[in-house]
Amino acid sequence: MSEAQQIKVVDAFDLDDELRTLLKPGEMVRDGQGRRHRLPRYFYEIPSHDAAVQIRLTPHFGLNEFILVDLKEAPRLQQFPLYIPCAVRLLAFFLEQFCTAAGASVHVAVNGGYRSPAHKMSINATAHMWGTAADVYRIGGTIVKSKELIDRFNDLAEELSDDVMVMPYGHETGTNVDDHVHIDLGYVTVIPREISEDRMEIPQERRPRFAFEERRKRERRLPMAVASEDEKAQ
Repeated sequence: MSEAQQIKVVDAFDLDDELRTLLKPGEMVRDGQGRRHRLPRYFYEIPSHDAAVQIRLTPHFGLNEFILVDLKEAPRLQQFPLYIPCAVRLLAFFLEQFCTAAGASVHVAVNGGYRSPAHKMSINATAHMWGTAADVYRIGGTIVKSKELIDRFNDLAEELSDDVMVMPYGHETGTNVDDHVHIDLGYVTVIPREISEDRMEIPQERRPRFAFEERRKRERRLPMAVASEDEKAQ
């Protein structure tokens, strides 16, 4: 991974006041059934459009495909640097498997990846706010909007994992929900291994902690345990 492709991992409590207000890290929100879920705290920071295009999460999915937003998103979150929950990598891995099973390219709709809690469509908690849901509008050269196609690809997604949720055709009459396949991995949060959860949920007082994927790639093997002074004395 080149220097331009490094991904900065940030604790959202270290961001400025406006971003913390929009991203609501660690806050509890209710879904449509009234269940409460804690919003993500750790995000990838994307410095530019070019960087988003260059960063590949999987062979067929770049980070840029999950951060395309419409004008319903908060203005600050339409500007680089952009922030997306670290769990987006799990979504990309699933979509890679879905792509292989479908035998064709899979295209995520604009605003079909990450949507912040500040987005005008974010009334209830949805997995889009965790970076773990995608609205797929085209597979190969086929626009997915008929009941037959949505049912077929819903079945395909469910066969790949018991943990995925899809939405049936016609579940909300009179809306545009029937022009895509909704793939939902649930309310998953990811805590990068470089992060130490040793402080209260307040902004970092000193230098913000962050990590780069380049370093993570070099350090995949777990370090050997270091003996304590007592153990050495024995």
